[in-house]
Amino acid sequence: METDVQVSQLEDALIRQAETLAREQRQNADSAKVRILKEGADRLKVATDREGLAARDEAERLVRRQVQAAEFRMAAELDRLRWALTEDILSGMQLAFRDLVKDDRRYLDLLEGWLASAARMLPAGDLVAEVRALDQPRLEPAWTEMAARAAPGRKVDLHTHGCMSEGGIRVMLADRRAQIDQTFEARRSRLADEIAREAMEHLFASTPNLGSLLRG
Repeated sequence: METDVQVSQLEDALIRQAETLAREQRQNADSAKVRILKEGADRLKVATDREGLAARDEAERLVRRQVQAAEFRMAAELDRLRWALTEDILSGMQLAFRDLVKDDRRYLDLLEGWLASAARMLPAGDLVAEVRALDQPRLEPAWTEMAARAAPGRKVDLHTHGCMSEGGIRVMLADRRAQIDQTFEARRSRLADEIAREAMEHLFASTPNLGSLLRG
């Protein structure tokens, strides 16, 4: 459906925005690390000239401690930025989805597209579609035709799930053996994982030491 494509394009655009912002933060982090290492090297040279081998060894230990401390601080800050970036993007997605839900034509087309997609992925058999209570009155008048277009040859009962939700639809087999969750909250959770992964890759791509610190 055209609306489903628009939503997918919106999600792709949000991920690209995350990548761009993540690259900027990574560049800032790289510049800070280079500066710290240069300052440490300068101090090491001064110490070597003045104090000799013993002073050099002590300076090297000092530089290592300072660099390690700076890397830990940088790792913590980048991690904070990653989550802040993810939350900012998802907040924008939530506002855009709320606007879409207000438009009956676009929203019902979107739900029909998600129902059709779920029907294709789920095994054969009768289906149950669950929506939030606010959406049931909007869907009921056209439900028979919508279900016939989205899942031809299959019985699709419409129910409410009773959960707090911005909207969307959850489709399952009548015996509950399998389901496809296309509620806003489920899609948001999946997109959050994708954005966080993209941000992590770009923030830490050129800082392997920081990556090992975070994994450890």
